[in-house]
Amino acid sequence: MKKRSITIAGHRTSISIEEPFWEALKDIAGHEGKSLAALVAAIDAERPTDVNLSSAIRLAVLGHYRAGGPATVSSD
Repeated sequence: MKKRSITIAGHRTSISIEEPFWEALKDIAGHEGKSLAALVAAIDAERPTDVNLSSAIRLAVLGHYRAGGPATVSSD
């Protein structure tokens, strides 16, 4: 698990997710032509209030690949 800080909606927040999820998130952001911060901000804006941001990110990554998004992330 790796904790990283990112600025979303004008404030810094720390997010702890496993490295494969960070890599997938970067790949998705690149595929969608967004910055990592913009993608995380979009996920944050859409998540239910009872779901923490780390879980919302994992679910968004899972949803992306289940919907047929390109699977270019290795599990190394």
